[in-house]
Amino acid sequence: MLNEILPFSFEFDKVAIAGTSLWSLALYLGFSTASDWVTLRLNSWFNFAERSLYMSQSEFEKTKKARESQNALYASLFSILPFLAIGALCNWGVEVSLGQSWSISMGILACMGSGVYELGRRDGKKE
Repeated sequence: MLNEILPFSFEFDKVAIAGTSLWSLALYLGFSTASDWVTLRLNSWFNFAERSLYMSQSEFEKTKKARESQNALYASLFSILPFLAIGALCNWGVEVSLGQSWSISMGILACMGSGVYELGRRDGKKE
């Protein structure tokens, strides 16, 4: 369908997309404190930037709760982007060093390792 609309075609490397996604998930889980920090900073920046758009305090306070919820959603979505970029670099490094056949396998191993680490970290934090 997209080929009918556009006069050119896109070629997507499915292995690179899968490997990058796995590596970014592993990094997001493994560095969950960093991801929480990035989300918090983005949320505060979005709230600050949106405050500058309103001239009156009453108009700002009227829709504050809805805007803060929306900014929290945007912050959590945008906090994924640094991990996608670093995941792409990790995937590229594995593809260059070990070959393309290893990129998904190493991504799965990294996801399992960081998932076990995150479960242990949360369990240790609970006590």
